[in-house]
Amino acid sequence: MKFLKNNWFFFTMIIGIVAGCLVGYFWEGAAVLEPLGTLFINMMFCVVVPMVFFSISSAIANMKSAKRAGKLMGTTVLTFMCTTVIASVIMYVLVRFIPVYIGDPVFEEGAKEPMSAGEMIVGFFTKPDFPELWSRRSILQLIIAGIFFGFGVQMCGGRETKVAKLLEEITNVLMKVIKLISYYAPIGFFGFFAALVAQHGADLMTNYARAIILYYVVSFAYMFLIFPLYARFGGGKGAVKVMFQHLFRPAAVAFGTCSSVATIPTNMEVSEDTGISKDVTDIVLPMGATMNMDGSGMSAIIKVAFLFAMFGKDFATADAILAIVVATVSSVAMSGIPGGGGTGELAGHRRSGGSPRHHGQRRR
Repeated sequence: MKFLKNNWFFFTMIIGIVAGCLVGYFWEGAAVLEPLGTLFINMMFCVVVPMVFFSISSAIANMKSAKRAGKLMGTTVLTFMCTTVIASVIMYVLVRFIPVYIGDPVFEEGAKEPMSAGEMIVGFFTKPDFPELWSRRSILQLIIAGIFFGFGVQMCGGRETKVAKLLEEITNVLMKVIKLISYYAPIGFFGFFAALVAQHGADLMTNYARAIILYYVVSFAYMFLIFPLYARFGGGKGAVKVMFQHLFRPAAVAFGTCSSVATIPTNMEVSEDTGISKDVTDIVLPMGATMNMDGSGMSAIIKVAFLFAMFGKDFATADAILAIVVATVSSVAMSGIPGGGGTGELAGHRRSGGSPRHHGQRRR
C-alpha cells in the first residue's frame, strides 16, 4: 500500500497512456481526442519556458560564488558531450550489423547545402529579437540568457541582493503552478496517445518498422545497462538503486509529452527527493533538457544509416566519424536551433548524393 501511495501519480500516467493506446487501436475516430493532449502540452510549455530562465538565473545568482557556478556548468557540458558520443558510437556499431533499410537503392541529385559554421554559431548563441527568446523553440538561447543574467546578479552582490531573492521566489511559484498543471497529465496522455495510435499506428508497422524497433530496443537497453554505469560513476555505491527508484516518473512524462523540456519540473521534484543540492539541479536539469541528448545522438546515427542504405552507399568509418561529430554537435550545441538536429540527416544526404526532398517523400 505504501508503494502505491508513493507512486500513484506515476501509475495514473501509465494507465492514461495504455488506455489511450487501446482506444486509438480499436477506434479509428480517436483522433478527435487529440485536443486533450495538446491542452496539457501547451499549458506545460507556457510555464516551463519562463521557469527555465528563472531557475537557471536564480541558481547562479544565489550560489556562494561565480567560480562554483562556472565549474559546475563546465563539468555539466563536458559530461553531456561525452555521453552523447558514447551513445552515437554504440548505435553506429549496431547499425553496421543490423540493417535498418532493406529494399532497392534509390538516388536523386540535388542535395541542399548544409547550414554554414557561421550560421550555426549565431543560431546557437543568440536570437535577433528579445521576444523570440521566450519560446520553446529557443530554449538553448534562453538558457544562455539566463546564465548571463545570473552572473550579472552575482557581480552585483549575489544572494544578498533583492533580485536574487526575487528570482528564487518566482522559481518557487512557477514550480507550484506546474504541479497544479501536472494533475491533468493522465487525461492529457490519454488523449495524446489515443490520437497518435489512431492516426499513425499503421505507418509505424510498415516503412519505418525496422528502424523504429531498433531505436526503441537500443534506447531501453541503454537506459537499463548504460545509465546504471553513469549513476555508479557519478554517485558511488547505492546510486544505481536511487536512480531506478526515481527514474520512471520523469520517463513517463518524457514518453507522454515527447519533450525533454516538459520533464524539467518532474525531474526537479524527484531530484529533490534524492537529496541532490538545489543549486545543482536548478542549473543541470534545464541545461540537460536541451543538451543531454543521448537519444537524439542515436537517432541521428540511425537516420544517416537509413539514408546511406537507401541510396546504396556504404556507411564506412570515415563517414561514421563525421556522422558522430554531427550527431554530437546537433544534439548538444544546436538543440535550440529549429531544425538543428536535422543536420545529421542533411550530412547523410550530402555524403550520399541524395535529396532531402526525396527523403521527405519516402517518409510520407
